[in-house]
Amino acid sequence: MLWLAAGVALSGAVVPASLAHGATLDCLIEPHMVVSVAAAVEGLVERVEVERGDLVRKGQVLATLESSVERATVAVVRTRAEMESPVKSGEVRLEYSKRKVESNEDLLRQGGISIREVDEARAQRDLNEIALVEAKENTQLARLELTRSEAALALRTIYSPIDGVVTERLIQPMEMTKQTPILKLAQLDPLRVEVFAPIALLNKVAVGMAAQVMPEAPVGGNHAARVTVVDRVVDAASGTFGVRLHLSNPGNKLPAGLKCRVRLPE
Repeated sequence: MLWLAAGVALSGAVVPASLAHGATLDCLIEPHMVVSVAAAVEGLVERVEVERGDLVRKGQVLATLESSVERATVAVVRTRAEMESPVKSGEVRLEYSKRKVESNEDLLRQGGISIREVDEARAQRDLNEIALVEAKENTQLARLELTRSEAALALRTIYSPIDGVVTERLIQPMEMTKQTPILKLAQLDPLRVEVFAPIALLNKVAVGMAAQVMPEAPVGGNHAARVTVVDRVVDAASGTFGVRLHLSNPGNKLPAGLKCRVRLPE
């Protein structure tokens, strides 16, 4: 059987009426993904900003580690990176030594000074050039160190990698992370629908096909879904193969973890 005629509305979408004639199978609605969120570095948890059940957005701050040392390091390195006096003083000294070399060379031509004095002035000019290069290199190194220190400080703040809901809070403030998860998040939009289909449907279910998902009571309702995965390995013991469907869930209206029934093409 194939679903061909139009006419049944499912969750705001129009689904072919002949979907009602397809095979109906047990299924389970699961989060699109479950993420264990941990800090990238070990440290003392200073604050956890969310509780179990809170909705979070991607990029939202979830927790922070104690970071007084890292903040102080950033302040020191930033000051060093923004210092202009070493370069400016080096430029002044170099300019002065260049003028002195020119003056001594004029005096040498007039017989007023010895070649040794000119050589000394030239050596001092060369040393001042090297000192200026060193001052500029130190400034560049300080800027790179500032970047590194800011990155280390940023690792003390933990952000949400997804839009989702907090399912578990595993660590409290003033506890050490020891690189263990702080929170668990579940992404509920979209949802995954997992189905074990009989082997008779093996060559009749394809990625992209429409399906109708009916969650168990008290949620109920009919919801349009789409096949995204069809397993190519059959479980010989049960005579079934796995099928995964994509179920849009705007506003997180449907909870995950529900049993359901799904109508697939036959």
